[in-house]
Amino acid sequence: MATPKQILLMTLEDLGAEDFKKFKWFLQQKEVLEGFPSIPRTRLENADRMDTVDLMVQTYCINTIKVTRMVLVKMNQNDLVENFTDIISVPTGKLWRDLKWDVTEILRSDQSKEGGLV
Repeated sequence: MATPKQILLMTLEDLGAEDFKKFKWFLQQKEVLEGFPSIPRTRLENADRMDTVDLMVQTYCINTIKVTRMVLVKMNQNDLVENFTDIISVPTGKLWRDLKWDVTEILRSDQSKEGGLV
């Protein structure tokens, strides 16, 4: 089975040159991304499809698939949204570093309840 990154890459490869350019433009528009950070133009302007996948994963972590879906819908590329129907999205609004912090806090809390070291 393909990984989410591989599916994202295959999806971007399905976009023609102009649509790929438009996809990257949407990633730069903070107001379009509904609370997710935009990717600076300087990082995207020379990015090929593989670079774009890597930048998206670095920026959106577990929300990469959600952001991809949002952009594809804005572009009226609903047929490509179907590429992600089998991928389970992780909770919204959380970046990996936030989830890591939550887990660390839970572990600390459990250890203190059990009399372990904090």
